[in-house]
Amino acid sequence: MSVISVGQAIVLGAVEGVTEFLPVSSTGHLKIVEGLMGIPVDDHAVVGFSAVIQVGAIAAVLVYFFKDIVRILSAWGRGLRDREERYHHDYKFAWWVIYATIPIVLVGLAAKPLIQGPLASLWVVAGSLIAGSGVMWAADQLGRHKRGEDDTSFKDAMLVGSSQILALLFPGFSRSGATMSTALLLDLDRVAATRLSFFLGIPALTGAGLYELKDALGVGVGAAPLAAGTLVSFVVAYASIAWLLKFVAKHSFNAFVIYRIVVGVLLFGLLGAGVISS
Repeated sequence: MSVISVGQAIVLGAVEGVTEFLPVSSTGHLKIVEGLMGIPVDDHAVVGFSAVIQVGAIAAVLVYFFKDIVRILSAWGRGLRDREERYHHDYKFAWWVIYATIPIVLVGLAAKPLIQGPLASLWVVAGSLIAGSGVMWAADQLGRHKRGEDDTSFKDAMLVGSSQILALLFPGFSRSGATMSTALLLDLDRVAATRLSFFLGIPALTGAGLYELKDALGVGVGAAPLAAGTLVSFVVAYASIAWLLKFVAKHSFNAFVIYRIVVGVLLFGLLGAGVISS
């Protein structure tokens, strides 16, 4: 039997879709909901399921930014053939995304036992939600928001890409929150920071989902729950992307900071009271 039912998969897919690109930690929210539903959060099949349904959210990014992605990949392809094309920003940006993904891949492979073991605890999630809120608030206040997407550099991509490691090691910190906060500290404006976070998430999250697929299928999650969770994740994530880009164009990240703190404190309370297991 599958450790996750189709109904539970649909709920988790919706949670993944809503939270993957909002700076509130999709992993943290998935673990909280799994805990409330009595699903073992540190089970290898469950961890694998969470990684696989992220592919649905990434597919939403691919569809939403299809024209941008085609433009960047086309520039990259032309640059591989023509030296003159290598001065184009899109060509360089494609390589930056590749290079910026390497750190999280290396850490993910080296620290997999920790990520799927002790660091999968809901206590870690609660603490990371609150700690990440402080980082996000400081970044939004200190950042000068004066640089757009065309002003990004190799240094920006590497620093923002490497910040994904924080979310990998500390579920609850939020991949989106870490990348957006780092981009803001580098003085990118909120829209540029958000779009950069999206693009850098494509290879990292897709790779993680494909890597975990065999484990999710092989040790306890059926194909039907995986398919249902991934499909729901795609639909909900597409709507979340459209909403977030409109929101950050006119608002600060303060609402997310407050929300994260509330959820973190509430989670500490639930764990302390024994309502849910860590």
